[in-house]
Amino acid sequence: MATFPTVKRSKRGYDPEEVDRFLRLARRAYEGDPDVPMTAEDIRRTGFTLQRGGYQPDAVDGALERLEDAFASRERSEARQSMGDRKWLDEARGTAQVILNRLGRPEGERFDRASIFTIGYNKREVDRFAKRLIRYFRDGIPMSVDEVRTVVFRQQRHGYREAQVDLLLDAVVDVMLAVR
Repeated sequence: MATFPTVKRSKRGYDPEEVDRFLRLARRAYEGDPDVPMTAEDIRRTGFTLQRGGYQPDAVDGALERLEDAFASRERSEARQSMGDRKWLDEARGTAQVILNRLGRPEGERFDRASIFTIGYNKREVDRFAKRLIRYFRDGIPMSVDEVRTVVFRQQRHGYREAQVDLLLDAVVDVMLAVR
């Protein structure tokens, strides 16, 4: 029996063997197996091969988000216990300030640009989302982790370097999960 619903045989979904193998490892890691180190960040960066008739990506992605939340919650508890609440919160605030410093740069200059011959993220869309992140961090305007996880930017020649934007978004997710 399949762990997740599958797509039609004519469509592409996640490779069931890869997904099931990853979930077995994640279970072992969560249960404390020292031979399987895994973090919330590892889960966030996981990708699977697409194949015809595979698992429905939305169903798997939703499960991975819940799994990441569970790992992040455990990591947060362990960090708070080992560092103490004050130091742990100071660390989260420090990361949030680094994020705000980056987002506080002028529009069109928040991230390095891809070369003139290379595709990057659309600057206007990234800058618009950056304004929302600033309001979240500075003004406490509500925003969900899922909004950050699922944001999509169109591509643009000579746009923002995707790797830099993605790293910042990962840091935002880390902070949001840390202060939940």
